Amino acid sequence: MSASAPVSAGGRMTPRSPHGPRRRVRALAGGVLLLVGALLLPLSLAAIWARAELTETDGYVAAVAPLAGNAAVQEAVIGDVTAGVMAHVRLDGLLKAVPRAERPAVRRHFTRGIRQFVEKQVRQVVTGRGFRTVWNGVHRTAHRRLDGRLAASGRSPVTLDLTPVVERVKRQLSHNGMGLDLLRRVPRAGVEIVLLKAPDVPRIRAVYEVVRTGALLLPPAAAGCLTGGLLLARRRRRALIWAGLGCALAAGLLAAALALVRSRTLDALPAMVSRPAAGAYADALTGPLRTGVWLVIGAGTLTAALAAAGPPAFRALRARRSAARPGS
Repeated sequence: MSASAPVSAGGRMTPRSPHGPRRRVRALAGGVLLLVGALLLPLSLAAIWARAELTETDGYVAAVAPLAGNAAVQEAVIGDVTAGVMAHVRLDGLLKAVPRAERPAVRRHFTRGIRQFVEKQVRQVVTGRGFRTVWNGVHRTAHRRLDGRLAASGRSPVTLDLTPVVERVKRQLSHNGMGLDLLRRVPRAGVEIVLLKAPDVPRIRAVYEVVRTGALLLPPAAAGCLTGGLLLARRRRRALIWAGLGCALAAGLLAAALALVRSRTLDALPAMVSRPAAGAYADALTGPLRTGVWLVIGAGTLTAALAAAGPPAFRALRARRSAARPGS
């Protein structure tokens, strides 16, 4: 008697169905595909977002444009531009007629007064109506430089050139002899913020290549895995419930990871960098990704809920309607 053949109640041998192992293998393959698809879906969102931020200048400028009116960002720009201008202010000529012993005190007094004057002029420009145009132009130029650095070879740094703000301050002070003489010595490219240091360019370029490839391959792979998993599943409704919950859970993990990365990145910034301004930048850049993540969470949860309340709910609703009919 074969050990693999089951015995019926009458003592006769009943051949085992050859479809049992195939069904189990098929169900296992479907479950694995659903799990992989649920994990790939939020990764696809992240890859598409990163590719758009790194390669689409118009999208990047549209994302950071509202920051022109953000108070924390404005204060950071005012501080950076004022510091850049003050770095080129020289008082040696003014102090020649001052006794040597009194020069330190006079220098501090003059420096404080000039800084207040410069900061006032810069603030008027940054909070003025035309600053949004300057802001968008500065970031458009910076993003094009970033795109060029990542697409080509080399280790040149990427900077945010705030000199257009200084040029607007110069035009504002064109009728003020003191202000014009003060700002005339500021070089054309004298006020810049380093966005990407030269040693970091090769590493970011490697990430850029991975993101470009991932944005092309991950979305169809996620869709294919989810579709294949549902087709292979023996119980489609249960598979749909688990697929929806899996996608929602994976997207929730991505949302938690984004919050953790944001917190760690802000904590690691140098003391000279404004935390509120950096946080506003991070929120503006990751806004589309966070929106997509919450859409996936909502869609996955809704799909699971509808699948769970599927045929039984419809049958119960139909029975209630039939019972409510007169003469039924």
